[in-house]
Amino acid sequence: PAHRDIAMVFQNYALYPHMTVYNNLAYGLKNRGMAKSEIDSRVKEAAGILEIGDYLDRKPRALSGGQRQRVAMGRAIVRDPAAFLFDEPLSNLDAKLRVQMRVEIKRLQKALKTTSVYVTHDQLEAMTLADRLVVLNGGEIEQVGAPIEVYDKPASTFVASFIGSPAMNLLEVKADDAGLSLKKGSGLACPNLMGKSAYTLGIRPEHMTVSKTKGDGKSALDLQIKVKILEPVGAESYLYAEFEDGGPEIVVRVESHASYEPEQILYLRAETSDVHFFDADTGRRI
Repeated sequence: PAHRDIAMVFQNYALYPHMTVYNNLAYGLKNRGMAKSEIDSRVKEAAGILEIGDYLDRKPRALSGGQRQRVAMGRAIVRDPAAFLFDEPLSNLDAKLRVQMRVEIKRLQKALKTTSVYVTHDQLEAMTLADRLVVLNGGEIEQVGAPIEVYDKPASTFVASFIGSPAMNLLEVKADDAGLSLKKGSGLACPNLMGKSAYTLGIRPEHMTVSKTKGDGKSALDLQIKVKILEPVGAESYLYAEFEDGGPEIVVRVESHASYEPEQILYLRAETSDVHFFDADTGRRI
């Protein structure tokens, strides 16, 4: 590992508490026997990139969590490595600071133009930071692709439920000569093109609309639902509902000022182009 020229940034900042920020940044370079002038140049350049130049004489205990994480990144930057490995570097930060540091890391990566491998359980970090996503499940690769590709065309139910917040709605569907229907009985305006007896149907919360009146049956989904709760989150709201004849909870994105009451009966619609089908046995995309 010492010869792979990979600089690592971890969840725990791993700073030397008795050293100043400057010496934390310079420590690895000094151990390599680098000239003092080159060390000074690299430290000040990294401090400028990360906007921590005013803190070089401070010790880690005098810094905020975000500033300490910048110092940890600075220790990696001064090495001028072939690649960076970020292992959940934002996990210890509060929500507001995580957003700020995501922007900083994105800006930093674009400025340095250095290959970075970023390991995270946070799908939002993955979507916003990656040029290319690798989704792992139990050590196995589920899908590789650009973030929007993975979001729009998930390769499996695992990817569909992991990428996106709230996650994609997944519904069990049965099939016969008459077409498709939810296992609890509601019919779907989709033909059984694949010849299987069961599928998992996926639909994103933002790809559905709700109405107080029943549709004409021409939409791929045209189902009756019963409101459980409305969750306002600012710019939008999320409607959590269930089917009248049972089945899983379903989530729909609605307008921020939408007003619905618990137990209210509504009708849910979606178009064929927004519906995903997965093999009921393997979970793989069809």
